[in-house]
Amino acid sequence: MPSSRTGRRPAPRAASRPPAPRPPRENPVLRLYTRARKAWDRPLTAYYLILGGSLLIIVLGLVMVYSASQIKALQMGLTGSWFFRKQLLAAVIGGGLLLVASRMPVKLHRALAYPILAGAVFLMALVQVPGIGMSVNGNQNWISVGGPFQLQPSEFGKLALVLWGADLLARKQDRKLLNQWKHMLVPLVPAAFMLLGLIMLGGDMGTAIILTAILFGLLWLAGAPTRLFAGVLSVAAVIGVILIKTSPNRMARLQCLGATDPGQGDACWQAVHGIYALASGGIFGSGLGASVEKWGQLPEAHTDFIFAVTGEELGLAGTLSVLALFAALGYAGIRVAGRTEDPFVRYAAGGVTTWITAQAVINMGAVLGLLPIAGVPLPLFSYGGSALLPTMFAIGLLIAFARDEPAARAALAMRQPRFGRKRGAGGTAAGRSPRRWNTMRRRTSAVRSSGER
Repeated sequence: MPSSRTGRRPAPRAASRPPAPRPPRENPVLRLYTRARKAWDRPLTAYYLILGGSLLIIVLGLVMVYSASQIKALQMGLTGSWFFRKQLLAAVIGGGLLLVASRMPVKLHRALAYPILAGAVFLMALVQVPGIGMSVNGNQNWISVGGPFQLQPSEFGKLALVLWGADLLARKQDRKLLNQWKHMLVPLVPAAFMLLGLIMLGGDMGTAIILTAILFGLLWLAGAPTRLFAGVLSVAAVIGVILIKTSPNRMARLQCLGATDPGQGDACWQAVHGIYALASGGIFGSGLGASVEKWGQLPEAHTDFIFAVTGEELGLAGTLSVLALFAALGYAGIRVAGRTEDPFVRYAAGGVTTWITAQAVINMGAVLGLLPIAGVPLPLFSYGGSALLPTMFAIGLLIAFARDEPAARAALAMRQPRFGRKRGAGGTAAGRSPRRWNTMRRRTSAVRSSGER
């Protein structure tokens, strides 16, 4: 071996180590899916989805009501914010109802079932009394409560059927009576048909469809056998066909399904201009307040067809956002109904979820031209205090049920206040436990040196 310049033998080189194998890179899509799955499985996910989703829908609805109703208000000789101020007042009252319902115990909700049902039946019967009931757009389903304010009792009939039906089925399940078809149907189905009859006396087919959907949802949650479920559905379908065949107005709406031209006598004017509004919005819309169809071209722009104005002003992004919020709300309601052990909570949560989801699908489907125009508002979004108040109370029900889950209750109990001490912490300042701050600030030692600042 040759020597170095210094005459010394070179030191032997250390044997090179093989490089350590790198850990396999995790798929980012799989990692994102895992994180999302963990977030969905958290105890308070349903609670936050219901609370946050419903509030976002209400706030966005207020914005769109203000935008869509300005022209209508000015045409009526009113101020541009007239409809918005009425809707804002209803939202404030509904917020109080939501807060009260979310804090009420389940026993009190069950105690209110019969009084709400009796009150709804009384008001729905009062609508048919001459001089008291009012007709709006051909439907005799309104009561004047003074001044510009009107009340639609059939909207409270939905809440009454949900609470009363859930309490009835829960009591029968506790007594193990739901395995007999007569106990499953009686008196639930006759009472629902009574409500449907009172609604149809006024000619409101849309609300009757929503009430029927709630009835089917309760029967499905109660475990109705297929033949029994199919039998009730067949009877409802036959009644619906008869009601449509005997009404030229309903037949005209059915014939406008998928129409792209107003047709003879502009029979499909509303359906076609709803499609025009959606088509002209593009991806991001023409801008808030820049709708053209609301200038007298699109009837009911701030009520039944507010989704069309949303598509025109906010575009596909806005409509998909509204759709995603309703999907999240529906998922949270199904989760609450599926995870509870209380039969009343399961039936009530399932009934409310069926109510809101079915009404949203029917409204959006009519605007998109996929379903006949039923004349039902988009829940929590369209203008109308009579529809907003019971719906917000129903959202309060879902929030109360989501908070009452054992895991959610434990998670809420473990949460510390962000600022300040826990309530009831007594003693001196030295004897109290230190505050727990929900921040990522650096921790410092309690005793500092004299030169430390």
